[in-house]
Amino acid sequence: MTTDQVRRAYASVADLYIELFGTSGQVHADDLAFIRRHLAGRPGPVLDLGCGPGHLTDFLRSCGADATGFDIVTEFVAHARATHPGGRYVLGSMRDLAVATGRVAGILAWASVIHLPPPDLDGVLAEFRRVTAPDAVVVFGIFVGDEVTAFDHKVTTAYRWPVDEFSARLARAGFAEVERLHRPCDDTRRPHAAVAAVRTAG
Repeated sequence: MTTDQVRRAYASVADLYIELFGTSGQVHADDLAFIRRHLAGRPGPVLDLGCGPGHLTDFLRSCGADATGFDIVTEFVAHARATHPGGRYVLGSMRDLAVATGRVAGILAWASVIHLPPPDLDGVLAEFRRVTAPDAVVVFGIFVGDEVTAFDHKVTTAYRWPVDEFSARLARAGFAEVERLHRPCDDTRRPHAAVAAVRTAG
């Protein structure tokens, strides 16, 4: 999927997406605890990449993080700014961040790398490494499966990852996994995992 294809797909369902997923109360408590554990109170800027309606950016700010949300969908950024006027929300892509090198203390990419074709993931992770400071933490929410496969996500094509393979990609990009949370499917959600990793030296 290209960035423009993903942008158009989410823009076409923005109102429904906001209604269904637009508050932190609609996020599983275990996932919120995982995000809080790794990103709350980080000593520097935290980026919520693919922030959507801005609810997790606001959650991070409520936990003491200096969080800024980035999204490629104009409708999401406008909603986030209106709903969370104390926050910072930027129209921009994780593929090319307008952020200084080595300044970011943490990144949240919650269900926002799921639409990247597998060959594109390494380039995005390289951009994450460029902007992060030593010992920065990155947190991902991904869909999981026995192999890397595409599937028909309700908005647009997405990809499942074996968690070990995703972690290996992180390691090659210069991030060492420190924790994972794997939750099976329930009546409303596909199997997914949260993965936290620390930027390694060098």
